[in-house]
Amino acid sequence: MGIKTIKFSVLYLALGLLLGLYMSIADDYTLTSVHVHINLLGWTTLTIAGILYYLFPELTDHFLAKAHFWLHNIGLPVMMVGLVFTVSGTNSLLLLTIIGSTATVIGLLFFVYNVLVNLK
Repeated sequence: MGIKTIKFSVLYLALGLLLGLYMSIADDYTLTSVHVHINLLGWTTLTIAGILYYLFPELTDHFLAKAHFWLHNIGLPVMMVGLVFTVSGTNSLLLLTIIGSTATVIGLLFFVYNVLVNLK
């Protein structure tokens, strides 16, 4: 679980880097909030979670870890698609932002609960 989570996190790192490079080249920073969310929730948060899962394998023995992983990695891309449209001035996919962010937050709350209850 730890290694898988870290590998997913570096995919978000690559995506965040490429989006940042695109914004710099185009001199268009409309997608800054998307870039920040990809880097913070995708790269940083998942890396830290992966390190904790790796260092403390007892955290991976629970449904909570799998629920966190899948809700986070399904919710974040859904949220980012919705956010791209929202910050670009089209609210037609705002529901994706709401659904994706809710899934991501629930996944992270499972992670928080898992750490608080099962990390000894």
